[in-house]
Amino acid sequence: MDTPTPEPREKPRRRWLLWATLAIVTLLGAWLLLQPEGLRRLAVAGLSDDYRPDPANLEQAVAAAAAARGKHALDISLESVATGIAQPTDLVFVPSAPGQAIVLERGGTARWLKPESGRHGRLLHIDVLTVSEQGLLGIALHPRFADNGRFFLNYVAAREGEHRSVIEAWQLSDPRDPSRATAKPQGVLLEVTQPYQNHNAGQLAFGPDGYLYVGFGDGGFRDDPEGHGQNLKSLKGAMLRIDVDRKGPEGTPYAIPADNPFVGKPDVRPEIWAYGLRNPWRYSFDDRGRLVVADVGQDTWEEVDLVQAGDNLGWVLKEGFSCFGEGKAACEKPGLVDPVFVYGRSDGSSITGGHVYKGSAIPALRGRYVFGDFVSGRIFAIRLPDDRRTRVRERLELGKWPLMISAFARDPEGELFLAAYARGEIYKMRPPKSLKRSTAP
Repeated sequence: MDTPTPEPREKPRRRWLLWATLAIVTLLGAWLLLQPEGLRRLAVAGLSDDYRPDPANLEQAVAAAAAARGKHALDISLESVATGIAQPTDLVFVPSAPGQAIVLERGGTARWLKPESGRHGRLLHIDVLTVSEQGLLGIALHPRFADNGRFFLNYVAAREGEHRSVIEAWQLSDPRDPSRATAKPQGVLLEVTQPYQNHNAGQLAFGPDGYLYVGFGDGGFRDDPEGHGQNLKSLKGAMLRIDVDRKGPEGTPYAIPADNPFVGKPDVRPEIWAYGLRNPWRYSFDDRGRLVVADVGQDTWEEVDLVQAGDNLGWVLKEGFSCFGEGKAACEKPGLVDPVFVYGRSDGSSITGGHVYKGSAIPALRGRYVFGDFVSGRIFAIRLPDDRRTRVRERLELGKWPLMISAFARDPEGELFLAAYARGEIYKMRPPKSLKRSTAP
């Protein structure tokens, strides 16, 4: 009888390699989760269209948060006014159509919305890229929208083998009733190549001067690897200001306002209004017409900036008030403009800019700038300083909500709404249900 051949001793070795590999992957995954940029990537790229978060009770969540906040707290409630919105990214109310708004879905669809009834329907659809922070990201209505029906979209799409941010003009057939109107594209104004799938920003907003402000991030990935933030030849990492009502030289579909700060300077893009931004996801204008930018941070700080013509907001030399990287001398460069407010990683990891509250339902909020954090779900309110060199140190805490807040909107009465990205809902900010009116803390 033949002696059996001993089994090769490869299996224990393979098991050891497998366990070692799993351990390494687990450690890397844990490290990624601890990084703010990793949190954002997982939160945005990892959410499928049918994702549904834990349906935590919103009132219980804010009550628990209020109990831990102490004296600088203001209780509010959030009322769901619309559901079934697939990953909402932006929301704007239509002044010429009372009771109607337009909400964007990341996947490329814009929907008309009637918040009072919760009804909504498809207005248009665009083919967009949806990896990481890409998608249909921003909308702005022309200041004379009631007369001309013009509006503008910001989205990321594939063009000639590249990923590009596209700023495109559209027109609505009936500005008085988007729910019965049709929308048609009127032409692309601007395309900007994006080297990575994050830090594309996405906001569009008309200023009180009638010009369109376009905020672009540094293009990603982290640490501004291509140096766009401090490069005035690049439109990335900058706030642009353009005139959409006039043509530029040689048929350019927009003109450069004559008082843009870098007009006529060599080797500088004249569209630039300010630069040194990392990812200005959301911004708005206060009652004085000042541009309020919420710039998403990387390692340590989220910031709120009051931005003026020609400003250098400091990225990648600074993050918040702090030097970024190894070059302290570089971050002390003269002329860098500091934020008016920052918050750190204990409060959140990705700021979502909002609006100054002008409503009457919550008197204690009137005149305060309200904003939130996409990752933590916290909502804050601050008073913007008269002098932007003054650092804001006091804030109102409005709760930590089980929501990924992607955008805020203000209706014609000055009341605030917010878009919950993962839940696919739109909420209206209201006083606590137990109180008819809120009082200042």
